[in-house]
Amino acid sequence: MTTVLAPVEGAAVGLAAVPDPVFSAGMVGPGTAIDPLRGPGKAVAPIAGKIMKLHPHAYVIVGDDGKGVLVHLGIDTVQLKGQGFQLLAAEGDRVSAGQPVVAWDPAAIEAGGRSPVCPVVALDALSESVTEVVEGAVHVGDELFQWE
Repeated sequence: MTTVLAPVEGAAVGLAAVPDPVFSAGMVGPGTAIDPLRGPGKAVAPIAGKIMKLHPHAYVIVGDDGKGVLVHLGIDTVQLKGQGFQLLAAEGDRVSAGQPVVAWDPAAIEAGGRSPVCPVVALDALSESVTEVVEGAVHVGDELFQWE
């Protein structure tokens, strides 16, 4: 069982609330999404493991059990080409759960006309393997969901 932690502070709203059909339909995988607090902050590792992919707007951490979790900071933020994001770790780094990975400002993302909602997805997981999904207010490092 893997406990996936909230990478950002805000409100857990579920994948259906993500304004992107690829995420909202669960095509990337099951999980949830967080509507982040508006203000500068740091997105942290939702699990302990190795950073397998790191872009300014998204990252994937794979645990020792082979489970990978994607954190996507906002929707269509790839178009920003890294503007407004600061990497605090490097691809290939080992991180502990709760360790800061990217600094960003959701309010700036929203001001640019994009959604700052953050999908947190269990990659290559069966939907029934993700349980105890939290709804409502979450703080960085709170339990977000369980992955069996």
